[in-house]
This record gives sequence, C-alpha cells and structure tokens, in this order.
Amino acid sequence: MKEPVRVAVTGAAGQIGYSLLFRLASGEVFGEDTPVELNLVELPAAAKVAEGTAMELEDCAFKTLKKINICDTPEKGFDGVNWALLVGSKPRGPGMERNDLIRDNGHIFVGQGKALVRAASNVNVVVVGNPCNTNALIAQHNARDIPPTRFTAMTMLDENRAKFQLAKKAGVDVRELHNLAIWGNHSSTMVPDFENAFIGSRKVTEAIKDRAWLEGEFFTTVQKRGAAIIEARGKSSAASAASACIDQIKNLLKKTPADQWFSMAVASDGNAYDVPPGLIFSFPVRSLGDGKGYEVVKGVQLSEFVRKKIALTTKELLEEREVVKNMLMK
Repeated sequence: MKEPVRVAVTGAAGQIGYSLLFRLASGEVFGEDTPVELNLVELPAAAKVAEGTAMELEDCAFKTLKKINICDTPEKGFDGVNWALLVGSKPRGPGMERNDLIRDNGHIFVGQGKALVRAASNVNVVVVGNPCNTNALIAQHNARDIPPTRFTAMTMLDENRAKFQLAKKAGVDVRELHNLAIWGNHSSTMVPDFENAFIGSRKVTEAIKDRAWLEGEFFTTVQKRGAAIIEARGKSSAASAASACIDQIKNLLKKTPADQWFSMAVASDGNAYDVPPGLIFSFPVRSLGDGKGYEVVKGVQLSEFVRKKIALTTKELLEEREVVKNMLMK
C-alpha cells in the first residue's frame, strides 16, 4: 500500500459532503492501493451529524479508508492534509442579494485561508462552496505561503451540465462530448463554449445546426441550471456537485491528452484571453498528471459572440473582487 492521502472536507455534515465522502473513501478517486484519511470539518453545532456520517463510513468497511477525524475547527481539519475540499458555505436565502452572500461567505474563507497554513506544503485546494470563484480568491489571498496555482474553484459541474444538454439535443451518448470549456464565473454569466466543443470527431456546430438553440436555450439552461434544481427540489445541487468535485480531482491526477482539455477555475496570470491577473477564472486547462500541475490551454479561437460573453463574466468577477477587497491581503 502507498502512503495515505489526507483529505479535509469542510461542511462534511451537509448534503454535498455526504455525497462526496463515501466516494473519496472507497478507493474510486485515489486508487485501490492508496489509503485515505478523512478529516470531516464542521461547525461545533453540526459535529454530531458528522459523527453519524463517520459511523456510516465505518460501516461500509472500505478497504482504503484508514482513518476518520471529526474536526470542529479548520485549524484542526487542515493540519497536514494533501487535499482541502472547501465545500461548506452559507446558502443564499430568500431575498438575499448576491453581494450579501459574497460578504457573508467571505469571512468564512478568510478564516479557512489562514488555517490552511497548517496544511502540507503540497496541498491542493478545491473550492466548491459558492460563490466559489471569489471564495477561492479570498482563501488564496489569506494563505500567502501556498502558491496561488494550488487554489482552484469547481466549474466541472457546469461542464457536465452542458455536455448532457448537448448530448440530449444531438441524440448521442454523453461520452462522445469533449473539449467543452466553461469560461469565467460559476454563476449565471458563465460561458459554456459550444463552438470549440466536439461530438466525436465533429464540432458541435456541425452536429447541431440549430444556432438559435445553441445561443439561446442551451446557454440559459446551463447558466440557470442550479436555480432550476432549487425550484424543482427545494434544495441546491448536492450529488451532482459532489460528482463534479470527484471529476475535477480525477482530472488533476491523470495527464490530459494533448488534444483535449477540461474546465477549471484557476488564478489568471494575465497572459491569456485578456483576463486580468489574479482573478479566479474558469479556463480550458490540461493537467500535467502529478495531481497539482496544470496549464491553461492557449490559442483557443473565440468568436465575437463568445468574446462578448467572456467580457460580461469577467466584469462580474471584477465587481465581486471589489466587494471583497477588504478581505484580500495585500
């Protein structure tokens, strides 16, 4: 057996955490020869629920699950971990403006960023809790000893949603979809780039001739899918969000073929697609296969339609950064 992988999951007693933990423990993600130690990080008030989840994990008797720790502070939870999955965040309530949500959650991620200094030097941070791009930005600014490239926000959920919608429209298996990039913010301004995506060996625009549907219904369905799920089930996405988090980790653990990419929000270096430096922005990326290295795919051809959409999501992220500027360490 290999050395254990130590994984912290915040909000471990919540719906996403519950959907995520069993797959992390099972050997699916890190391999059947890699032991996993799980730190279930929760507020003291939810620690009892986390204990119940830990009991269920034990009862599964996963061969790869080495240890479970219940942690009531991020300082305890992040100590020595290799992966920090920041899932827990305050949900948006009725009548709450997005900026209010950003401010309320911002303070959580200030504390978590500072607590991450206790993590292992090679920690990977995946932010799932919304608004995930700006929460990742806050955490990264408050953990200056950790390279910015180790902080990512999850847009695989948006990519997965977009792939299924295109597959359904084209009448093909979703496995045939590839190179579907999500640009920008995980919000209603995100840009699902159908123009550079493929169904098998054909471009999506060759397989689906209905341009009005692609620019209209497809776009808005993907952008507003989260809200539609809340309206339908009375709760936000849980299993699908957890599955997308798993997908992102798996993508980082294997080398991406040279002709493919996947979506991930990462710190912009200011040298690609006119995205200002520092923003946590979703790009098409390729993993180097070592679990932490990646590269932003350069040279993707963008139409005027997509460029305008990217400008809108960039503007939104700049506005969000302005809202939390007092939480960002200089």
